[in-house]
Amino acid sequence: MIGRRLLWVVARAVFRITFVLAFRIRVFGQLNVPRRGGVLIVSNHQSYLDPILLSLGVERSASFMARRTLFRNPVFGRLISAVNAFPVTRGGLDIAAMREAVRRLRNGDCLVVFPEGTRTPDGKIAPLRWGILAIVERANAPIVPAVIEGAFEVWPRGSTPTTGEISVLYGSAIQPEEQRRLSRAGLVERLQSELSRLETELRKRKICS
Repeated sequence: MIGRRLLWVVARAVFRITFVLAFRIRVFGQLNVPRRGGVLIVSNHQSYLDPILLSLGVERSASFMARRTLFRNPVFGRLISAVNAFPVTRGGLDIAAMREAVRRLRNGDCLVVFPEGTRTPDGKIAPLRWGILAIVERANAPIVPAVIEGAFEVWPRGSTPTTGEISVLYGSAIQPEEQRRLSRAGLVERLQSELSRLETELRKRKICS
């Protein structure tokens, strides 16, 4: 456990320096992410860089779901496992992955998910998939919506990465009490609306800067 934490700290420091130089990354709203206790960060998905981008602005380690095929390479599989990734099968409801996600949240971890299901093909936020509810309804954890802007331009699907400017904005947490007051459809709609609102706010920040 100590070795994994040390690897996380070292990797984050290296990525912070690299991303600031290559992508002029800016992060807003970090204080909206609780420093301890289980928390679910729900974000749009623009590129392969997204898991790293979302972890750079928070002062705690984060867990991620990664598609199961990435673990087929033993070396790469061990590497991403060491930085808290765990496998999920795309295209359906992976019960084992859902249970692992809930277990980590109940143990007080920070978990990042991308409920669009895959990287955006056009830079727009796609409709959120309801599979996230299987985690939300069992974890009883705050949900922090977050938006990434600029990563699609830096590394769009089917292309190679380039340099550019990337921004990340963490919104206010949706507490379990509010989640329980909403219907399943209402919670998905709330998250979709909040991601759209944060996207608009982040773009205004970029124009004004």
